[in-house]
Amino acid sequence: MSADVELRAGGLPPPPDTVGPSAWLRQNLFGSWPSTIFTVVLGALLAMLAALVIQWVLNARWGVVTDNLRLLLIGQYPFEEAWRVWLALVLLSVLAGLASAIGGGAIRTLANWLAAGQAMLGLLALGSGLGLHVAGALLVNATLVWLAFFVGLRWPVSRRHLTLATLVYVPVAVVLLQGVGGTPLSVVPTRFWGGLLLTFLLAIAGILLSFPFGVVLALGRRSNLPAIRLMSTAYIEVVRGVPLVTILFMAAIMLPLFLPGEVRIDAVVRAVGGITLFSAAYVAENVRGGLQAIPAGQLEASDAIGLNAFQRNVYVVLPQALRAVIPANVGLFISLLKDTTLVAIAGGGLLELLGIGNAVLANPQWAGARLEIYAFITVVFFVLCYAMSQASYRLEAQMGVGKR
Repeated sequence: MSADVELRAGGLPPPPDTVGPSAWLRQNLFGSWPSTIFTVVLGALLAMLAALVIQWVLNARWGVVTDNLRLLLIGQYPFEEAWRVWLALVLLSVLAGLASAIGGGAIRTLANWLAAGQAMLGLLALGSGLGLHVAGALLVNATLVWLAFFVGLRWPVSRRHLTLATLVYVPVAVVLLQGVGGTPLSVVPTRFWGGLLLTFLLAIAGILLSFPFGVVLALGRRSNLPAIRLMSTAYIEVVRGVPLVTILFMAAIMLPLFLPGEVRIDAVVRAVGGITLFSAAYVAENVRGGLQAIPAGQLEASDAIGLNAFQRNVYVVLPQALRAVIPANVGLFISLLKDTTLVAIAGGGLLELLGIGNAVLANPQWAGARLEIYAFITVVFFVLCYAMSQASYRLEAQMGVGKR
């Protein structure tokens, strides 16, 4: 009776539910018969795939990872000297926690992932032959990130002091890892560095060195001085036309042939140099794209207020250009991280994470465990790359990329 009255009054029946999980499923997965059939078939295939993956995970030979975890983490670095790697990580964890307290955004994301990564490795060490002390040390490092974060909130550290501490940390970490000779810091040659330690060092050094070099090359390519412009352009075009593995081959094998007999450049330094020279050319092109996006009115305004060329670039042009190319540069740095696996192919005796994994598989004891070791390496690289991408999103939001 009430429905008839409502229709005679010109009313309409209530609309279907348009909010909530049921509405989302109806609109996106079960909106029509073809969509419903496709959803059911795809769901069945994904369920079968998930069952197969779970079955493989439960029956896989994970001993290839747990029994060789020390090699995968620090290579052939002497076990009795591994406390130096841990101490370098302690200092890094404290710096990351303090920086996340005053920086927020991208820095806090990286600090969280640093803590989570060390916590996951610590839990993995519990099931390996490394012992409880190694697992406890990694878990302590993860805790230190959060402790330093709360200390930084309670007693803030100035950005100037934190920057100075970070600059001091770099040579301190190098001295800790390599040593200076004698007790307690005996020299550990870089040929013993490997695994995740070497991958991390190559990636961080390549990123930190290639970025300023690439910015200088981008400014040089747009310079009004013909000699600087031509040299910068020639370098960028030549390097971008050569594969990275070729540059690493030249750095590892050919460069020592052209040096005097008494001159020896460390293999890690040569690898870092090759990665830096290669990545800087791509950074330069990314930055050049950002420089071209600066409106001409910005340049005219800087000239109108009397800024010289240096001041215009530092205070007006570069901040806007670098802000615009954050996504492109982070994508390049993620590729740089993955390209560190090429150093094992290029020779020089360097075995990063993938190289150590292949060396482990050469042991007949682990014949047939190829999929397990590669799955572990895949997860490690995914975590590192995902952390960088999430930090990039936070940095973009913090700096308002894409917003006027």
